[in-house]
Amino acid sequence: MRIWLTASAAALVLTAILPVRVTAGEELKVCLNEDLPPLSAHRRGAPDTGFDVALAKAVAAKLGRPLKIQWFESKLDEDSSPALEANALLSDGRCALLGGYALTRDSLVVPGVKTAKLPDFQGAARDDHIRRVPLGVLAPSQPYIHSPLTIVLGPKAHDRQIAGIGDLAGLRIGIESGTLADAILMTFANGRLIDGITHLVPGRDDLLGAIQRGDLDATLLDLRRYDAYRAAHPDTKLAGSGYYYPIGANRGYVGLARDSALLVAVNQALSDLQTAGTIAELGRAAGLTYLPPREPMILGDEMQQVLRK
Repeated sequence: MRIWLTASAAALVLTAILPVRVTAGEELKVCLNEDLPPLSAHRRGAPDTGFDVALAKAVAAKLGRPLKIQWFESKLDEDSSPALEANALLSDGRCALLGGYALTRDSLVVPGVKTAKLPDFQGAARDDHIRRVPLGVLAPSQPYIHSPLTIVLGPKAHDRQIAGIGDLAGLRIGIESGTLADAILMTFANGRLIDGITHLVPGRDDLLGAIQRGDLDATLLDLRRYDAYRAAHPDTKLAGSGYYYPIGANRGYVGLARDSALLVAVNQALSDLQTAGTIAELGRAAGLTYLPPREPMILGDEMQQVLRK
């Protein structure tokens, strides 16, 4: 945790020379993805749910501030950039923090463009869909959850013991094209698994449904998605393998670097909640397989190094 102690110390120095932006009683505005269960979900006519919803409430309570959630929608297409969308929402003042953010070095670099469009968000006016927002510089909180890839097994493969990617050999593997999991499986051991892989189209084909039906035997995907599928299909025949790919990203909050005082306060709140076991409890209550943050706290080029081998 040395990296976070150092970052916090630097931020404390900054708060001594910058205006303090944390005011008790002032609304804490947090942006959350409306369709990322069980992390966060917003449905018309239904209560807001998810781990990040509960955690934001706990952090706001620690800061003595009422919480306001700004819901947004991130669409799956080639032109979308989670980093630019987050930056636009924060820079436009829609929120002071954005939750559930994957903490990678690439997602935290200074943007290569000066402006970006806003994603669709609750309450957006017509002009909000076309205007461009001048961007700031993103800064992360300390992470609060680890979000790895995991292997999920279908009913015909429940007895398969999985200790590594190589144990998928001989199974009918389904994978979504163009994803990180696709790259990992296709390059494993110089293509050892290629003949057993069936590619599906993200957002169009039902990967977990195909495995549930027995059309495929296994897949590698984000643990969050498996948790969401189990919650939506309590009678599912899918089984978790218990295997987590050893390199993965942590999730945390992201804000603007100029709001260093807020990030210091949020880090203290997260530390207190983590020490008390509250964050893990909130994860379990939301139906999430909670894994605490792990090194590297911010994912760099470790994954690229593995894929190049």
